Amino acid sequence: MKISFLLHNAYGIGGTITTTFNLAQALAGRHDVEIVSVFRHREDPNFALDPRVSLRPLVDLRHEKAHPLHRRPALVFPAAEYRHRQYSELTDQRIGECLATIGADVVIGTRPGLNVHLALQAPEHVARVGQEHLTLDNHPPRLRTALRRAYRRLDVLTTVTQADAAAYRRKMWLPGVRVEALPNSVPDPVLPAADGTAKVVVAAGRLVPVKRYDLLIEAFALVAAEHPDWRLRIYGNGDEHARLRALVHRLDLSDNVFLMGAAAPMEAEWVKGSIGAAASDFEPFGMTIVEAMRCGLPVVSTDCRYGPGEIIEDGADGRLVPVGDRDALGAALLDLVRDDERRRRMGRTAVENARRFAPGPVLEQAERLIEEAMSARRTGRPAARGTGRLRRALVGQGYAARDTAHAAAARALRPIRRRRR
Repeated sequence: MKISFLLHNAYGIGGTITTTFNLAQALAGRHDVEIVSVFRHREDPNFALDPRVSLRPLVDLRHEKAHPLHRRPALVFPAAEYRHRQYSELTDQRIGECLATIGADVVIGTRPGLNVHLALQAPEHVARVGQEHLTLDNHPPRLRTALRRAYRRLDVLTTVTQADAAAYRRKMWLPGVRVEALPNSVPDPVLPAADGTAKVVVAAGRLVPVKRYDLLIEAFALVAAEHPDWRLRIYGNGDEHARLRALVHRLDLSDNVFLMGAAAPMEAEWVKGSIGAAASDFEPFGMTIVEAMRCGLPVVSTDCRYGPGEIIEDGADGRLVPVGDRDALGAALLDLVRDDERRRRMGRTAVENARRFAPGPVLEQAERLIEEAMSARRTGRPAARGTGRLRRALVGQGYAARDTAHAAAARALRPIRRRRR
C-alpha cells in the first residue's frame, strides 16, 4: 500500500519529526512511503532519512516567504492551534491541492491543525489517520471545540499514551472513530548497552522551562555533595541555556555539571552514562526516557501526567518521583549512585522492558490500525464499535458544552485584555 505522512516541517528538529521518521522508515520495509512536509527552510533534513522514504515539500520558505498569499492568515488550519501564525492562505492552497491529488491509500496527519486539513480535504476514498503527539488536555478549549467538529471525519486517531487515548474517548465523543494509543518507537541500538560503571548521569532535550533542568541541577547538587566524582551531562539547546549556566556557577558545580549542547544521534552519549534523568513538569510521552532505557540506563524521572508512568516501572527499571520535588529527585538519584549492583540490575531490566518500544512491535500495531482505517473507508463502516454509546455521548456532550463556554468567555475577555495593555 502507499502511505503518506503530512508533517509540519521535516527539515527541523523535534520529537514529532523524529518519531515520524522512525515510523516511516519502519513502514518503508513493506510499503511505499512518503513524507509530505508543509514547510522547507533548508536544503537537507537535520535527521537522516531512509532513501526508501520519499520527501516532498509544499512551501519552500527560502523562496516563498514573501509570497502574497503567505501574508494572509490561514482559513482551514485552525486559528487556536499554536502554530497558526506560521500557516497562511498559501499553505491552505498547497495542502488542499496535495490532498486532492494524492495517490496514497492512507494519509497520516501528525498535528491537530494538519489533522483538520486531512479530515476536511482528503478524498473520500483515502483512509484518514490523525496522530496526537501532545495531549488533549494540553489544547485550549477553542481548539478542542474545532477538533470535535473535524475529527469525526477521521477513521482512526492515535495518541502516544493510554491515558490520553482514554481522555479522548471520554471527553471528545467521536462516534465511529477508533481512538487507540500508538507509542513512539526508538530504533534498535547499534552500540553495546551501558554497563553501569561510568559515574555519569545523562539528560537530554530542549532547554526550555517545562523540562525543569534547573530542578535537575539542584537535585544533582545533593549527589555531588556526597559523591564529587559523579558528573551530570545535559544535552540540548534552548532559551534556558544562559540561566542554567548561571545556576551551575552559583551552586559551584562547574566541575560536576556540563551543558553539552545538542548531539545527534544521542545513542553514543547515552551509553557513556549509567543513569538517565528527566525532571519535566509535563511530558506527552517521554522519548528520551525510552532512548536511555534502550541503551541500558535506568531512568529517574518526575511522575508527570501521561508519559513517564507508562514507560518506567518504578523500582524495576527506574524511579518515579513527585513533580517539582527537588529532594525526592536527588534522593532517587543518590539511591542508584550508592548501589552499584542495583543500578546495573535496573539497567539490564530497562533494556528488556523497553523492547516494547522497538520498531517491530510498534510497526505491527501501526499496520493493524492502518488496515482498519482502510477497511472502514472501503466498506463505509466505522472503525470503532462498542457499547455504552448513549452514556459516552452524554459525557462527551458535557465536556463539549464546557469547552464552548470557556472559549466564549475567552473571546469576550480578549478586548478587555487588549485595552489594559
